[in-house]
Amino acid sequence: MFRSIRSWSALTIFAFLLVACGGEKSEEESSGETQAACTRSALAGTPDLPKGWPELSTVTYTLQAEQGPTTVVEGFFEGTLQAAHDDFKRELEASGFTILFDEIEEDDSEVSWKGKGRSGQVALREECGSDDKIFVHVTNRPA
Repeated sequence: MFRSIRSWSALTIFAFLLVACGGEKSEEESSGETQAACTRSALAGTPDLPKGWPELSTVTYTLQAEQGPTTVVEGFFEGTLQAAHDDFKRELEASGFTILFDEIEEDDSEVSWKGKGRSGQVALREECGSDDKIFVHVTNRPA
């Protein structure tokens, strides 16, 4: 009987670990998706971002996906990481969004925002393969 309980416990733990690890993308898969966002043509329509979202002429949105209640919009910024970080932060504030947190590091940046019934983050990474083209990943979810 104890052997049976231990077997079921081990199987349950193994199944849990398998499910927990299965959702993660490999670095290679993530890199391929980043390159797609950096090289595709602009979206045909307007991305699903909150009303009043700043329109930066240096940003091209190329991909959009729904992940439950969250909309993810990706693309690229033409310029440096510092310029992308500063432009998003400044323009979000000027458009009435509250900046909850922002950080810039050597090769990535985050600007977390809230406003107009939504919240999310602009993640910027130097992964487009060029010093003057920055990967943009925007999450947009109900606040």
